[in-house]
Amino acid sequence: MSKINLTIENHIATLMLDNPSKLNALTPDMLKALNAYCDQLEFDDAVHIVLVTGNHPKAFCVGADINEWAQISPRDFARSWVRGGHRIFDRLARLCKPTIAVLNGHAFGGGLELASACDIRVIHPKARIALPEAGVGITPGWSGTQRLQRLLPEPVIKEMALFGRQIEASRAAQLGFVADVSDDPMAIAKEIAAKVSTLSPRAVEISKNMIHAGAGEDAGALIEALGSGAIAPTDDKREGVTAFQDKRSPKFSGK
Repeated sequence: MSKINLTIENHIATLMLDNPSKLNALTPDMLKALNAYCDQLEFDDAVHIVLVTGNHPKAFCVGADINEWAQISPRDFARSWVRGGHRIFDRLARLCKPTIAVLNGHAFGGGLELASACDIRVIHPKARIALPEAGVGITPGWSGTQRLQRLLPEPVIKEMALFGRQIEASRAAQLGFVADVSDDPMAIAKEIAAKVSTLSPRAVEISKNMIHAGAGEDAGALIEALGSGAIAPTDDKREGVTAFQDKRSPKFSGK
C-alpha cells in the first residue's frame, strides 16, 4: 500500500498522507505514489485544485522515515533518495493546478519541504514547522535550503536548519509563509478551493506559470510553454503544418 489516498469531489482533489503510526513519515512507496498522482491530476480536467494533508491529529508530516534511508549507501542516498525526492517534489510544485498544503499538525523536515512545494499553506494554531535534520546527522535534502529561501527569510531558515529551532504557526503567518491559521485548516482550505473552482482553470494555470517563471521555478520550460501556447492558435502555425503535410512551401501571413 502506498499510504497516500486520493479523493476527488466537486473539482477538488485531496491527497491524504496516511501513515499515522509514523506521524505520516514519507517512505519510497509514498513518494512514488505522490509522483503518480501528480501525473494523473495534471491531465484531469475535472480537477481544478489539489489539497495535500495528513491523516494524524498532530502531524501533517514529520519528514522522511529514518528507517527507510538509514541503511542506504552514501551513493544511493545522494542519487536516489535525495535527487529522487527532489524530482518528485518539483513535480508537485510544477503541477498545473493550484495546490494548498493543509497543515493539520507539525511539518518537519521533508514534511516542511512538501508543504513548501504547494502554492499556499493553511495551518493549525498548535502546529509548528522545523528543519531538524542536523539532529540526526544529515542536512535538508528536498529543497529545504533552496525553494524555502523564496518563501522565508534566510535568518529564519538558519534558525531551523542550524540552530534546531521550531517556528510556531502564528510566527509562520506573520512571515507570510502560511495564508491562514485556523482550528479547522481543512475547512478554510475547502473554502478557498470552492472559490478557485469558480474561476477560469486556464487563467489560473497561466497565472501560476507566469508567477513561477518570474520566481525562477522551472523558468525555462514555463517561458517556452507560454510562448508555445501563444503561437499554437495562430494562422501561421496552421499554415506551417498544412504546408509540411502538403509538401509545399508555406505562405505565412503573420497572423
